[in-house]
Amino acid sequence: MTADALRRFRPRRRVGWLWVIITACTLVNGLRLRGRVDALQEMSDDGRGGGEGDADRVADRLDPDHAFVTAAGVHLDDSVRVAASQYARRHHLDVLDLVPGDLGTEQVLDLARMVDPTTYASNPLAPGHGPRQATLVHRAILERAGIETVDQLDPVSYFEITAELKKFAAKSADLAIAIGLNGAPEGPSQRRAYLSARFSKAMPLVVAIPAVQFTLLGAGLFLAPGWGAAALASYLAQPYLAIGGTGLRPRDLTPIGALTRPFRGAWGAIRTAMARTEAEVTLPVTPTAGERAGEYIELLAGGLDRFFEPRRQTCPLCHGASLSVRVRVDDLLQFKPGRFELDECATCGHIFQNPRLSLEGLDFYYRDFYDGIGGEQSEFVFSSDDSSYRGRVDLVAAHARPKRWLDVGAGHGHFCLVASDVLPDTRFEGLDLSDSIVGAEQRQWIDRAHVGMFPELSDDLLETYDVVSMHHYLEHTRDPAEELAAAAKVLESGGHLLIEVPDPECTYGRILGWTWGPWFQPQHQHFVSAGNLATMLTDRGFTVVAQERGPAHQPVDLAFAVMHLANRIAGPPSRPWLRSPRLRARVRRGVGFSAVVPFMVAALIVDRLIAPVIRRLPGGSNTYRMLARKN
Repeated sequence: MTADALRRFRPRRRVGWLWVIITACTLVNGLRLRGRVDALQEMSDDGRGGGEGDADRVADRLDPDHAFVTAAGVHLDDSVRVAASQYARRHHLDVLDLVPGDLGTEQVLDLARMVDPTTYASNPLAPGHGPRQATLVHRAILERAGIETVDQLDPVSYFEITAELKKFAAKSADLAIAIGLNGAPEGPSQRRAYLSARFSKAMPLVVAIPAVQFTLLGAGLFLAPGWGAAALASYLAQPYLAIGGTGLRPRDLTPIGALTRPFRGAWGAIRTAMARTEAEVTLPVTPTAGERAGEYIELLAGGLDRFFEPRRQTCPLCHGASLSVRVRVDDLLQFKPGRFELDECATCGHIFQNPRLSLEGLDFYYRDFYDGIGGEQSEFVFSSDDSSYRGRVDLVAAHARPKRWLDVGAGHGHFCLVASDVLPDTRFEGLDLSDSIVGAEQRQWIDRAHVGMFPELSDDLLETYDVVSMHHYLEHTRDPAEELAAAAKVLESGGHLLIEVPDPECTYGRILGWTWGPWFQPQHQHFVSAGNLATMLTDRGFTVVAQERGPAHQPVDLAFAVMHLANRIAGPPSRPWLRSPRLRARVRRGVGFSAVVPFMVAALIVDRLIAPVIRRLPGGSNTYRMLARKN
């Protein structure tokens, strides 16, 4: 390449570096997607016949326990059914998503962005996603999940069923390529309905991405011709880089298809934005803000006083009377009305909510957080990383071989699901105040569900377990001492109690002030230091055998602080417990929060990068674990 040609690829303006970054990111992302597409296994028949019309031979080779879910416009011939059934039996699968061999290029890329086939089957927390074309399902899974309609599904129904099936077959679900299966194309109305179900109010932003890409690529040709052309070339070549030569043969993976990709993407975005579908209007995912507004108006009609108990004048741990305000903050996550204070005891250092929430207040502030309107966000958080779950199990496994384990405050059962992989011979039971724990039992994430308050149920579970765990539970309780006493009741002699809680001695808590995530008001009522917890355990007949700080650290402090600041600056979103925001407020929220998103992502990256150092610093970790043995 000549010097003149090289100069064309040198950014002439500072803005030119944008297309350098776009080119690099496009190529790297193409390679990442290639790794995922390459990991998809291809189903194959064993060559013993079973085509259309050969009913007896098909019946002999098709497992009668296998049923099939299909999308509208998809036809499954007998050879595909037999191949899928045999593949599922060989690989011990209860759910098998079939990827048509001729699936469209953009549909393949969408699938590769959502699903990593290298970990989909092995990671029980992986969310259920698929190409939404055809799926083999064991009939027992359909029955337990309560799914009745399985033929010719619309995009929204298929999206919801795919997510639900993965939960009911968390350890026995996978994807495979079905060469003989012809995929149904996705029209604008179907695309819009699916995106509405998946992204809700963020759907317009997702729809606009191809148009934004087209605009950026076009602008690059004028502002930085050399690298603008390179960025365009990398974008055109990305489908070949990701899919070419793999087991998939998209019908539109052609030179003409590659050259017209930007125009097709922009035109498809316009058509999708203009489309209207009945499925989108009747989307039954969660109750909308409007549907819940009347309920919250009634709840708030009597004011907030009944949501709080009288202020304490002494520490609930040591009864010391020297208290000072440590944090005063609003509800920074749900934006529900109220202001909350955390007091610190000068005698023992205990930090606690004062005044604390009443039982009615707990019901109000927990409503629509872990379920309902906030259920999807909670599911994402609990399923995003299993490393902390495995760290907890490893700590116990180093000191005991449990046979029966009770997880208190188990929620939807995510910890027990992961822990049962590490300890397959252990029986895991879950206890929670909400009915979410019943769903965990239905999905077989736990062996048995207990619904209610732990101290009240403990008399019926005397000396039943050899391990009891409380992960980010104790800080939510009204009386930690009462919870520890209940644990002592249900544990066998020599049994172990594992506790993981936010560390109030973390340096971040003082530096970041009210923006520190673990303050988590109004849900967190008590912040028990490691020293105080050790004393409380000793007083109740336990011996502390292990304690971890660094390994329990969760690297999210800076990201949470930026998010809290963004919420304070941008204002609240639309919520049923708030007045409907005016256009000016909605614009402020959208613009303000969008402007802060890059800083939030940067903060999360910094959190991850400095985590190895933070874990080693005194006072660095925001969380600690303590394992104690009942004497």
